[in-house]
Amino acid sequence: MFIVNLSYIKPLDTVDRHLPEHKEFLREQYAKGVFIVSGRKVPRTGGVILARGKSRKELLAILEADPFFRDGIADYEVTQFTPSLVAEGLDPLRE
Repeated sequence: MFIVNLSYIKPLDTVDRHLPEHKEFLREQYAKGVFIVSGRKVPRTGGVILARGKSRKELLAILEADPFFRDGIADYEVTQFTPSLVAEGLDPLRE
């Protein structure tokens, strides 16, 4: 499992222009079962994505298709971890 930490490097008006295409990218990855949860940081300086992936290399290839990545809107930090404890009802997330 992976935590993807996005930090905007462009002004919010630029972020907002790319947001519809970014959201479409997110929807596609949810439909494929890659992304589990995502959302904006507070304050609005970027976002966070919780993702599944077979490998870091595979996830990085997927992220390269994100318009925020492709168009240099945000920097990406990817952290891989192995869930060992999960809240009740989230057992499928345990690896």
